[in-house]
Amino acid sequence: MTEQPCPTAVTSTRGCKVCFLGLVQSFNHYSLVAQKLGVQLSAAREKGQLVFLEGLRSSLDSLLTEQQDSRSPFEFLSSPDTSLNCLYEFVRVSLSETSESTWKFPVLIIDDLSVLLSLGVSAVNILNFMHYCRATICSKFMGNIVMLVHNTEDLEDEENNFVVKSLSHQCHLILQVEGLTTGYCKDIHGQLTMTCRSPSPVKSERNITKIFQYKVQDKNVNFFARGTSSSVL
Repeated sequence: MTEQPCPTAVTSTRGCKVCFLGLVQSFNHYSLVAQKLGVQLSAAREKGQLVFLEGLRSSLDSLLTEQQDSRSPFEFLSSPDTSLNCLYEFVRVSLSETSESTWKFPVLIIDDLSVLLSLGVSAVNILNFMHYCRATICSKFMGNIVMLVHNTEDLEDEENNFVVKSLSHQCHLILQVEGLTTGYCKDIHGQLTMTCRSPSPVKSERNITKIFQYKVQDKNVNFFARGTSSSVL
């Protein structure tokens, strides 16, 4: 899901100040994936373009530390019922120093938001966190937010489904990735549904939905319209 405040905003983070909340993988994992796409995360972090929060390490440090640091982004782990204000402050400070002469605009990337539910954070606190992030990054800084949320409708996870539906109504672009309903295929790995939500409150202005199929390669991903794969032509 992505949130964009203006039509001139681009989806690429090239030249942008980025705050990356990596909650499920290590920095090395993201770095290796990015290298295949021609992006050097280590270089971006060294020059101050990228602020990366490694959730696995930071959360473990927070749990093992006897004296809790009130400035830790994962302070909420000691009491999951509390708000995510500490995490929001980390994001705000990381992106508030964006200089228009240096970076285009700030971008917040979250992978993935559903992990917070697994850590005991309530859906309400997650949505409040995203509300403040949107108000600061999208409205105040004119930046973008890109987040990953797992769709668990089949599992009847009420809290996760509530978060997904709430955020879906706020996003400008929704990318839903899923496997093929027909099962495994060597030449087609899955399906991507792209929904561009209309910012107009007029009901006649409908959302635009496009469906693609894709194949993951070693250093790239090929997208094509349904039924146009070389294996079926």
